[in-house]
Amino acid sequence: MYYASVSQQSSHISRVIVVTGNGEVMATPSYVQLRIEVHTRGKNAQDAQQENAIMMNRVIQSLLALHIPRENIQTAIYTISPLYDYEDGKQIFNGYEVTNAITVKVEDTSQIGKIIDTAVDNGANRISSIQFDIDNADAYYQQALSLALHNAQMKAKTIAETMHLPIQLQPIEIVEEHKSRPVLYRSMAMTDSAISTPIEQGQIAVHATVRVKFQY
Repeated sequence: MYYASVSQQSSHISRVIVVTGNGEVMATPSYVQLRIEVHTRGKNAQDAQQENAIMMNRVIQSLLALHIPRENIQTAIYTISPLYDYEDGKQIFNGYEVTNAITVKVEDTSQIGKIIDTAVDNGANRISSIQFDIDNADAYYQQALSLALHNAQMKAKTIAETMHLPIQLQPIEIVEEHKSRPVLYRSMAMTDSAISTPIEQGQIAVHATVRVKFQY
């Protein structure tokens, strides 16, 4: 925040206080996006592809059996890459790696551990992303924005009272400057199938920031 005034020599003195207001609202996640991957290797691309296809199809079928809608399952990445080893400074070809990654939207967040375990049991060998989010993010943001405006007004009032300034609490300029980031969890899901993988969803903090100018 800063306090500024124009030279007293001006016949029309314009004096302002500019403050930054912040607001935050906590929200419970309404769904989660999982990124589930199957990595396979083979001496030739066809073998790696075939093994990968069998494993990924098994993973997808196991997710469908958990009543995840097919439209909530989407391919994110499919790559075929050559593998090389290095011996005595020489590059030696060592087959191919196939990566097939899918994103899965899960609306029942209490089932995340079970879904991860099921995917791993059926062939998935990497869970590269777990991202919680909310459906009605804009409603939470509007609440945070209101808090940010009140916060800016209180800051300006405190400055004015401390400096004994006759401030007008009706803003002459409001600039919205916000960044709202969901809570993000990343994990490697390698677990004993007899114990459900513990996933803590926590809460999502929705932030709003405004820069407000007041005249006095």
